[in-house]
Formats: sequence, structure tokens, C-alpha cells
Amino acid sequence: MKKRTRFLALMLATCMTVGMAACGSSEVKEETQNTEEKDETRTIVDGMDREVEIPEEVDSIVCLNVTSLRYTCYMQAQDLVVGVEDYEQKQSISRPYNYVNFDKFKDLPVVGNNGEHYIEEIITADPDVIMMSAIGNCDADDVQEKTGIPVVVVPGSDQMMDENVYKTFQIMGEVYHKEDRAEELISYLENIKKDLDSRTKNIPDEEKETVYVGGVSFKGQHGFEGTEANYAPFSAIYAKNLANETDQTGAFNVDLEQVLAWNPDVIFIDFNGMELIKQHYAENPDYYKQLKAVQEGKVYSQISFRSSASNLDTALTDTYYAGSVLYPEKFADIDPEEKANEIFEKLLGQKFYDVLKENGYEFRQVQIGE
Repeated sequence: MKKRTRFLALMLATCMTVGMAACGSSEVKEETQNTEEKDETRTIVDGMDREVEIPEEVDSIVCLNVTSLRYTCYMQAQDLVVGVEDYEQKQSISRPYNYVNFDKFKDLPVVGNNGEHYIEEIITADPDVIMMSAIGNCDADDVQEKTGIPVVVVPGSDQMMDENVYKTFQIMGEVYHKEDRAEELISYLENIKKDLDSRTKNIPDEEKETVYVGGVSFKGQHGFEGTEANYAPFSAIYAKNLANETDQTGAFNVDLEQVLAWNPDVIFIDFNGMELIKQHYAENPDYYKQLKAVQEGKVYSQISFRSSASNLDTALTDTYYAGSVLYPEKFADIDPEEKANEIFEKLLGQKFYDVLKENGYEFRQVQIGE
């Protein structure tokens, strides 16, 4: 808005200097009309209940804080991005949205560093709107004041199908004029939720096996002790997650003797912690050999879904695989690999499970220490 006004003023001044004949009055009139159209604005209410005035047509954005760029990619709006945070310039298979769109992001200006916002670089990138996730350093008013660029806050989410996911899609749909895409994604997630409920919600607890997930990533990699209460893939299928019996919330390190006391029926291992678990097994094989799930070969993989917050797509695929392991009769019609490719294609436009598998990340039985 301001930049376009300045451009018009400069052009008019130039025309007055060299004479209207040189510029051509029709060109000035046309440029004036186009600029006026672009200067039209609208007001939206963002995720922090802030009223933000943005251009009617948003042609460029930068994304600040974790999940902002990820959800922009889910919204098929990655072509609007003109600046990224520094960690997006390294291709990472742990963040599928980054891996798929890396060629778009690798040479863009760096406008931040995982919560640190580079004001001068943002101004230089000159986006129409700054999209900022509430996860992290959410100094929206400060950034807006310093840059002179409207900042729209979205809730973001480190979970899987919570209200913040839906709200993020809705706000982005309004900003990007992609309301249909937002509704498509929300409807898809609601259908997944209904599907999972129909398969698992009414299974009596006494018919369920106990389950433990180890190697969960949070603030870095962790070994077998790294687990999570209310682990999203388990919660979505009403699994008996033993970590829920503690007073913890979210990811944490559990005492390994507690895992031995629980002696879970089924164990899942997050690939991110696999190497640490192998090392621990080499030093303490007798510990693992006491576990019933290890003895019975009931140890399975989970593809790491948390990297700079949660990847919604990977978490959903993990959920269906866990369901097929824990309730094979209820998921008899589901091929976890086909379902994974469907989910990735819906969110990212690509059957990404095949790429994961080529890189050693796949749904399979695990031999601890292999």
C-alpha cells in the first residue's frame, strides 16, 4: 500500500519533469487505475483477535515462527512466499513440506531464525503481509510497527486435529483468498476423525493392549526414555498409552525402570530416536530382553512427525499405521502405505510416503538393536 503510493508519486513527479508528452497521459492514467485497484484494502480478525488491515489482493508474504510456512504449504499458497527463516534453507525429510518445496525456498531471502525476526531483511523482502504463528516469539504489534507491513497471526498447532489447526486454515484461507481450500482441508480432517472414531471409539478398554512409544523427539533427539503423554496418534485411536498414567503432559523422559514395571504389550519406536536406542541396547541388552513386547516381536516403527513442531501429514499417517497394528480387525481394509500416500497427496500434492521409504523411513516391525 505505502510502497505503491510512493511508486505512483515518483512516477507522476518524473512525468512532470520530462513533460507529459514523454510519459504519455494514457500511461499515467492506466498506472493510476492499476495502483488504485491494488491499494484497495480489507480488514480481517486474526488469531489474536487483532483487527488487521491487509491488501484486497495479497500477492506476497513472509512466514515467521514454526508452522506458519508449513500450513501455508498445506494451503497451496507456497508460491506467495518471498522470504523464509534460515532453517528452511536446508532440505529436511523430517519436514515434508520443506522437502517438497525446497527448490522454491532455498534461494529466498532469510527473514528470521526460529523465533528471531530480522526486521531489515523483512522490509527488504517487501511482502504484502507477514504471516506469523502464535507458537514462538509472537511480537506481532512490534514487528508490524517496525516494518510498516501488516502482520496476521495464526494460532498454529503442535497437535494433529485440534481447533487451532482449523482456525489456522480458516484465517489463511481468508488472507490468501483460498477459502475453498481451507474448507476442503477442514472437511478432510473431519472425515478422518469420524473414520477413526467409527473404528476405535467404542472398543472396551479391557479389550485393548497397553502401548508405549519411545524415542520421541522434543527439543532434540531422545532414546527409549523419550515418550509422550497424550501422544496424538494414540489419542486419535483411543489407545491405552501408558504415559498417560503419569502426571506429565506432552513429551518427557520417563524412568526406564517405570517402562519395565509397565511391561507394555506393544511398543512403538520413533525413528528419530532409533540410533540412540541401538546404542543403549548395545550397552544394556538384558534390559530390553525383559520386555514382553520385545520377546514377542511386537515392536513397530513410527515415522517422526515432530520437527520444528508437528507435521500434520506425518502424524496422520502414523495414526493409521498404529491403528492397523493395535486393532488389525478394525483396520483390515486399510493399507497403511496407500493411506499415507493419500494423506500426503491431499496436504502436499505428492505421494510422499514413497520418498520416506526410499530414505529408510517406513512402517515396519522393528528389532531393537538391529
